Amino acid sequence: MKDFFSGEIESFIENIKTIILFFFDKIDQNNLFNIFLYNPKEPIIFNSGFFLFIFCVFLLFYTIIHKHKTLQICYIILFSFYFYYKSSGIYFILLFLTASSDFLLANLIYKSTSLKYKRLFLTLSLLINLSLLGYFKYTNFFIKIFNDFAINDVGTLSIILPVGISFFIFQSLSYTIDIYRGKIIPVISYFDFLFFISFFPQLVAGPIVRASDFIPQIRKNIVIKDFEISRAIFLIISGLVKKAIISDYISINFVDRIFDNPLLYSGFENLMAVYAYALQIYCDFSGYSDMAIGIALLMGFNLSINFNSPYQSSSITEFWRRWHISLSTWLKDYLYISMGGNRKGKIRQYFNLLITMLLGGLWHGASWKFVIWGGIHGIVLIIEKIFNRYIVFKQNIFTKTIGVIITFHIVCLCWIFFRASDYNTSLNVITQIAYNFDYKIINDVLSGYKNVFILCLFGYFLHFIPEHYELKTIKLLNKTNTIVQAFILAIIIWIVIQVKSAEILPYIYFQF
Repeated sequence: MKDFFSGEIESFIENIKTIILFFFDKIDQNNLFNIFLYNPKEPIIFNSGFFLFIFCVFLLFYTIIHKHKTLQICYIILFSFYFYYKSSGIYFILLFLTASSDFLLANLIYKSTSLKYKRLFLTLSLLINLSLLGYFKYTNFFIKIFNDFAINDVGTLSIILPVGISFFIFQSLSYTIDIYRGKIIPVISYFDFLFFISFFPQLVAGPIVRASDFIPQIRKNIVIKDFEISRAIFLIISGLVKKAIISDYISINFVDRIFDNPLLYSGFENLMAVYAYALQIYCDFSGYSDMAIGIALLMGFNLSINFNSPYQSSSITEFWRRWHISLSTWLKDYLYISMGGNRKGKIRQYFNLLITMLLGGLWHGASWKFVIWGGIHGIVLIIEKIFNRYIVFKQNIFTKTIGVIITFHIVCLCWIFFRASDYNTSLNVITQIAYNFDYKIINDVLSGYKNVFILCLFGYFLHFIPEHYELKTIKLLNKTNTIVQAFILAIIIWIVIQVKSAEILPYIYFQF
């Protein structure tokens, strides 16, 4: 064990700061101040030079005040709110509103001796949070539904969706619900709860953190093992590679082109775009989660894993145990179980599953395509449960492989509806694959998009590497000193610069 704030770590931070400075060599000195202001066209993201720079500066001051716990908490809160301001501008006020209302209502729930009042205060928490989420995310969706049935159209509203609102709303709701269920007790300090809601590494795209897991860490003494420091660096590097090198490149140079107009491309190109998008969204989202976990770990906080090689799943049930784990467990604990789960018979269980997945799809976006995406997953989950009830396969490498292949293609089918701009585009992609495959152009396509397919193969190769190889890599990294670690990170940053587009692409899940 060693103190996180040792001289070795401070030396590492200094090395990283030197590496990051060259990101700013082209900024006009007269407009330098503007980069610190909110720009809706350039929300702050982990793989931007600006974030890497200010995070290093943040860590420098963080090391100075680490012995003053209350000051440290306030410092992180202020930085977190600034981070969210750089993501969504004035909407950082929503964080205050959500945190303040649920802090008050959670205490009222806990102190109430009457079940009637407990339910009343929980209902108020649900109304406040879901009203905020409903207004910003679903108002125009319901207006469009109304217009489909009305004689006169109602104009849609100009509403900007605050980044990550679905994440921090769900996180805050889990706190009040857990207190109502008697699983946890309220925090004493308002600042501790504000810290929990606004913690910047997972604020805008998860993982969705549970109060019972995170709040006890806030006041503890920050001590971290050498291995955990190495794991943090590995996760940050892994996240940069996934997001900035693999995901962004295949998105700009292949996936976006095909999905923008699938009828211009053959069925083979459409199919490859579907496979590429499956990798893109995984690398994009899990890359963010990796960096979030790594950054939090460098600060002395542990966040739960959010992805566990989901395309290695041999069933859709297993897929949802591996994909966006914090959301799938949230939906199970607070929606599926609340509706009765599997306690009220098989028919009711299947109904609960379908509703959970439909609402889970709607959580991802205010569009029927997300409802279709969630609905297909829900139907397949029901089919699997019925199938497993009457037929039991002997598990071996053959059945496992067949299950992985079938599950992957079901997931890819669902991704078509998820990625396409609308339902008709989804059907166009499927139609091209089914009726206009054109085997003759396969060699031309493979050679024309050689770099894209090499990156795809590399990405899938990394995805299917057994987990123990990741552990071996971290142990190897742990044997090096901070100078070597900083050098490795510098190489990754240099590669990111070489392959990145003119504009850094926001994370896909920022819109949720």
